[in-house]
Amino acid sequence: MISYIHGTLRQKLSDRVVVDVAGIGYDVFLPQFVMRGLDHPEGQEVQFDIYYHVTERQIRPTLIGFNNPYEKRFFEKFISVEDIGPQKAARALTLSVSTIARAIESEDIATLRGLPGIGERTARKMVATLRGKVTEEALLKDAGFAAPEKEEQQAEPIAEIRDDVLTILVDMGHRRSEASVKIDAAIKANPSIATAEDLIREVYRAEQSAP
Repeated sequence: MISYIHGTLRQKLSDRVVVDVAGIGYDVFLPQFVMRGLDHPEGQEVQFDIYYHVTERQIRPTLIGFNNPYEKRFFEKFISVEDIGPQKAARALTLSVSTIARAIESEDIATLRGLPGIGERTARKMVATLRGKVTEEALLKDAGFAAPEKEEQQAEPIAEIRDDVLTILVDMGHRRSEASVKIDAAIKANPSIATAEDLIREVYRAEQSAP
């Protein structure tokens, strides 16, 4: 199984790239939102987090590449929806992860239905399956937001939770001062926050309600 690829960009095609790793060329399929952000010229080093797909019927492995583990994790949630397989999901992801996640969380069927290959019925299945599970990805910095690195399973001291979430937001592209203000406001709005996941959700709700 391949979890990531680091090598030289050998060729860029419409839906995939060829990455040379120690003299071996790997076809890596890229969702359109990943391809749009790939400004590396041929001959430059690239790295992708990889979703590795192989089945009994499809014995030839398919490698689907992402910019970071957060996008890959969203993809794994995305294909848990009935009737959405890896290849269909890769073709559908023309918008950024955060845009699609926000559409799911806000039940924006029109936006979801506009994704290639996604009709009304599948869009509603996406909301029914994933709403409440992708608030973290809705904060990803790919479109002005950020995502958490892990889910917390037990309550922790609020100072530790605050530090964890601050590190996560900064790591994903927020300015430290801006992230600190948002976190403090979220804690003030909901003093009962007990986990990093709770705090991320509160930050997300504040972003949604901001004018």
